[in-house]
Amino acid sequence: MGFIELFILAVGLSMDAFAVSICKGLSVQRLRPRHALICGAYFGGFQALMPLIGWLLGRQFEELIKSIDHWIAFGLLVLIGANMIRESFGKDEEVNDSFSFKTMLPLAIATSIDALAVGVTFAFLDVQIVPAISLIGVTTFAISAAGVKIGNVFGAKYKSKAELAGGMILILLGIKILIEHLFFGG
Repeated sequence: MGFIELFILAVGLSMDAFAVSICKGLSVQRLRPRHALICGAYFGGFQALMPLIGWLLGRQFEELIKSIDHWIAFGLLVLIGANMIRESFGKDEEVNDSFSFKTMLPLAIATSIDALAVGVTFAFLDVQIVPAISLIGVTTFAISAAGVKIGNVFGAKYKSKAELAGGMILILLGIKILIEHLFFGG
C-alpha cells in the first residue's frame, strides 16, 4: 500500500472523528485552541493506537488465513464503509460541551473501532505499520482539530457528509484491494 493509498485511507478513517469533532465544536459557546488540541490528541491518538492493536492481532493469524486475506480486507472495509454510510443518514446524537477524560475517552474509542479492523487488514497486506499508524494519527489529529473549528463556525451542516464520504472511501479501497489481488496478483 503506497503513500497516496494510505493517506486516502487515513482520511476515510478520520471522518467519524471529524463528524464528532464538528459536534464538539457546535457544543462550545467560546471556542479555545485547547478544544481543538484535545479533540485532535484523543482522536488522532486512538486512530493510531487501534490499527497497531489490530495489526498485532492480525499477525497472530496471518499464516492461517493468507489464502483468503484479500477477501477479509475487502469484507472488513466494505462493512465499515457501509456502516459509516448508514450512520450518515441516521439521526444526530447528542454531544455535550465537556472535553474531560470521562467524555473524550469513550468518543475516541467509538470513533476508532473501525481502525482496529483496518489494522487487521494491514497485517495481511504487509503494510509497514509504524509509518502507517503515524500517518493515520497525524491526519486524524489535523482533521479533528479542524472539525472543532468548522463545527463552531458552520454548524452541523458537514457531519453527515463527512461520514458518507468516509464510508465511500473505505468501500472503494476494499474494492481496489480485491481487484488488485484477483486480477493483478497484488
